[in-house]
Formats: sequence, structure tokens, C-alpha cells
Amino acid sequence: MARIATCTCGNLRVACAGEPEKVSLCHCLACQRRTGSTYGIAAFFRKEDVHVEGSSRRYARPSDSGFPVTFHFCPSCGSTVFWEPQRKPELLAVAVGAFADPAFPAPVQAVYAEHRHPWVEDPIG
Repeated sequence: MARIATCTCGNLRVACAGEPEKVSLCHCLACQRRTGSTYGIAAFFRKEDVHVEGSSRRYARPSDSGFPVTFHFCPSCGSTVFWEPQRKPELLAVAVGAFADPAFPAPVQAVYAEHRHPWVEDPIG
């Protein structure tokens, strides 16, 4: 089974084989700024199970863990599609929203709950 994630304009595509290793919801302030929402959700796939098509621009920033994260976004529409967490170099994180699939597996963990907006319900329970 392959899932396809794309940017808004479709120029940057990521094909992911199989099931994600983990799906994680992040309430950190950096994810809030990156997404323009109250959290970000990432699906982590093994690098060898991911095929990228199209060009991307990169933005690297430090993370709270001390390991840099490199984000890949479409140079045309600006959508962040995937990122490389140096803390887990064998994995690529793909923005769950880029799959545009309501049947996509739900997050199994939420991190940085101290930054969760009080009106946002905890989907993990």
C-alpha cells in the first residue's frame, strides 16, 4: 500500500509505502508557527519506504531535544510536506494533512502538552 502526500499545488509529492512507524501530534510553539494551527501532526516512515518527487526548499532549525530538524517545503506554494529529524536519522516525518486522507491513522502520542491550547481537546485521551 502506498500513500501520497502533496503540497497544495501538487509540485512536491511524497509516496510512502506501508504503514507509518508512528503518528505523533505536537503542541510545541514551533509547530504552531510552522502550521499556522494549534498543533502539527507527523507520520514517521522509514526513509527507504519514502520516495520524493519534485523540488523542495529547505529550512533547518534546532529542536528542543538539541538535534536539528530540516523541513522541506514547496518553492511554489510554500506548503511544508516533510522533514528530517536528525534525532531519528532513519526516519522521515510527513505532514499528515498533506495526505488529505480522513482515514489516515490517528496519532498514538501527543507531545508538548504544556503548550496545548485549553480549548483543544486531547485526541489521545
